[in-house]
Amino acid sequence: MIESPSTSPSASFQLAEILHQVEALVESANIHEAEQLISQLEPSDRLMLLSRLPREIRRALFLGLDAEKAADYLHDIPEVQALRMLERIAPDKAACILEELPKDEQADFVGELTEQTQQSILAEMDSDGAKEVRELIEFSDDEAGGIMIVEFVAVPASSTVADVTQKLQANATTYSDYDVQYIYVVDQVDHAQTGKLVGVLRLRDLVLSEPARKIESMMIPQPLSVSTHTHLREINQFFEDHSFVGVPVVDDQQNLAGVLRRGDVEEAMADRYAEDYLKTQGIVDEELRTMPLALRSRRRLAWLSINILLNIVAASVIAFYQDTLAQVIALAVFLPIISDMSGCSGNQAVAVSMRELSLGLVNPQEVGRVLFKEIGVGLINGLCLGVLIALVAMLWKGNPWLGIVVGIAMMANTLVAVSLGGTLAGDAIVQARSRVGVGSDSDHRHRHVRILPGAEFCIVMVG
Repeated sequence: MIESPSTSPSASFQLAEILHQVEALVESANIHEAEQLISQLEPSDRLMLLSRLPREIRRALFLGLDAEKAADYLHDIPEVQALRMLERIAPDKAACILEELPKDEQADFVGELTEQTQQSILAEMDSDGAKEVRELIEFSDDEAGGIMIVEFVAVPASSTVADVTQKLQANATTYSDYDVQYIYVVDQVDHAQTGKLVGVLRLRDLVLSEPARKIESMMIPQPLSVSTHTHLREINQFFEDHSFVGVPVVDDQQNLAGVLRRGDVEEAMADRYAEDYLKTQGIVDEELRTMPLALRSRRRLAWLSINILLNIVAASVIAFYQDTLAQVIALAVFLPIISDMSGCSGNQAVAVSMRELSLGLVNPQEVGRVLFKEIGVGLINGLCLGVLIALVAMLWKGNPWLGIVVGIAMMANTLVAVSLGGTLAGDAIVQARSRVGVGSDSDHRHRHVRILPGAEFCIVMVG
């Protein structure tokens, strides 16, 4: 296995070298060799490498891989990049890749695509599978139906232990991909739908029971369950109140619809906290530093432009009394605007750094790369905001020199704020986590830092 770039002294250099090698191999159509090189990397390094590949190179790589491997790699890139790639490849290829994933993950991806792309991909999928995906995408992301898995084992209550054991053995290949810890007991099972939930059977009880024993005599009757429309907050509270690893989900007719796993609920809550925090910092849409510079700048400016107008209104209170001040004191009117706007710009950079750290897309040691990426945004946004505030100053006082001074101050503060916010945030979080002993959890898709976003912000401020 290749030495992990994330732990070696020349981390960024090694990852950049491997990145260039993969790009060259893909461009020369040596997909197999590129895949072998990527597969030797540690999961965290593979995530960074795949996320940093140019869009067309990444697209060509996925098109050249078999569906199973492409589905595995789909987990190794941020969702926003995965969605853009699915929209840019042929529907039949996208359908083949998605069909290698569990149904709940298929619905997660398909549900975020445009309506036209959704229908094109679903038309290429197996009819039964497409029907299940269509049903799942009807649920929102913050209710049980949008989080549950639909791969589970259900048996009728009239079955015997021998019947269930035979079913498990006959479908061993299919069930090997399931997260089977409990068997769910229903009143009947047919091809059209699963019956009403009547009990839960532990695997231990199944293995240690006589073959002729009836399932209904050994199941746990009337198990706790949640509705497909139960809100995420209620589900989270349910798992706080009960030490379950999962809970069955039923529809309006009490038919078994799926299973909620504790880990999936925790991940959904972490995503919700992260999304809410980013919105408070003016990052409304997902932003990664691998995105085009103009797109990142435009998204941040959409919020900053409104913010600067609000600050001008606030500063007008000072301006109301400016006649009592000397001419040079007019600069004081713009001080709160410059100070607040640089703070807002810095907070945006901090938020993006924390998001990329939590997803494992950047190393805390990659100060140079982050600085380079943020300088570009800082120059564009600083120039735009500086020109805007300079025009306001000149129109108000008729003094071009005042406008020039204020504009340069705004531009410089914005550039410094995003540079420091983007680069110092990661180091502060890592140092604080090491002091308090906080680590990160891993699941089958992404690594999520288990610190609430608000707490992370406090760490940055005191770190």
